[in-house]
Amino acid sequence: MESALTPVHPEGTVYGQVLEASVPLRYTTTEAEYEAIRGRAAVLDLGGSRLVQVRGSSAGDFLQRVLARDVEYLTSERSTTSLILDETGAIVDQVVVWGREDGAILESSCGAGTRLIEYLRSQNADEVEIVDRSDELTVIAVEGPYSWGVIGRLIDSELAALPLDSVVDTQWDGADILFGRTGSSGEYGYKVVAAHETAKKLWTQACEHAVPAGQDVLELAMLEVRQPVVRHEAPAGTGVLEVGAGWLVDITKESFVGRDAVLAAFAEQSGPRTIGFRGGDAVPAPGTRVLAAGQDIGEVVHAVYSVGLGAALGLARVESDLAAAGLDLTAGDAEIETLTSPYVSPKSWSIPIV
Repeated sequence: MESALTPVHPEGTVYGQVLEASVPLRYTTTEAEYEAIRGRAAVLDLGGSRLVQVRGSSAGDFLQRVLARDVEYLTSERSTTSLILDETGAIVDQVVVWGREDGAILESSCGAGTRLIEYLRSQNADEVEIVDRSDELTVIAVEGPYSWGVIGRLIDSELAALPLDSVVDTQWDGADILFGRTGSSGEYGYKVVAAHETAKKLWTQACEHAVPAGQDVLELAMLEVRQPVVRHEAPAGTGVLEVGAGWLVDITKESFVGRDAVLAAFAEQSGPRTIGFRGGDAVPAPGTRVLAAGQDIGEVVHAVYSVGLGAALGLARVESDLAAAGLDLTAGDAEIETLTSPYVSPKSWSIPIV
């Protein structure tokens, strides 16, 4: 799966495979793109995510059953983010749910669209229509502490000031677009769902006001604010508590696929938990054993070099009673310290939209 925006990416773009999708990993340097998303404004091609429309007279009931978040009152003017679980409580995917009058559009995590579609169809007893819209639509995001200024110049300053998770059907350059105030870096964030040709024009103009940033920097920014990156954190069979993503599940909801398993896990409170850590310059590989006073307590799940911290930043899955901040551990030969999230404070938290 290749992004529809590939023909208009800057020369020298570095691509990589993320599950089923070929995506831009970076356009220039990690440092420049990080400075954009944390310090100014970055434009992101999210074409590695599939857009799956669920519609029909029973779409509301179907979505309420397969989504772990409560969407009973989700309107066409709102979005939310939810996990999708299987019967065992294992994570299938994390999706952005765009409310529509006749159901919703589900935006998959990067590279996980086919798996999402297959799972949705396995749960569908011909009650709804499930349509992959990715051949006609794609997603562009603008994130950063001054991204609202970019949106104001490109589209509409009133849209830039919308409440979080708002969705608006509007037009840009004479074409219909779906606009949402949502993101994943912890900074001010906006997304546009548009037809491919419209998206190419929007991307080109956005690059005049914001710095293109690739998947590497986006996933780093997500890690820094503990936004789950499913492909790294949730291999097949991984549960909600292991990942630490309980905030993406409405456990008080009366019924959803996987609820019984999640309730049982909450009641049992056993098994490994995920904790953030920082180290030195060396980045430990996934699977590196984590030790406490020489005792093996778990393993590294995912780690990268954080430009913001100037050090390795990662996640370890360890025994539940040791999943606490402020512990000095070792990962392989490297000393690490466990952290509380967020690991980097987004600049947007202290900057108003004006």
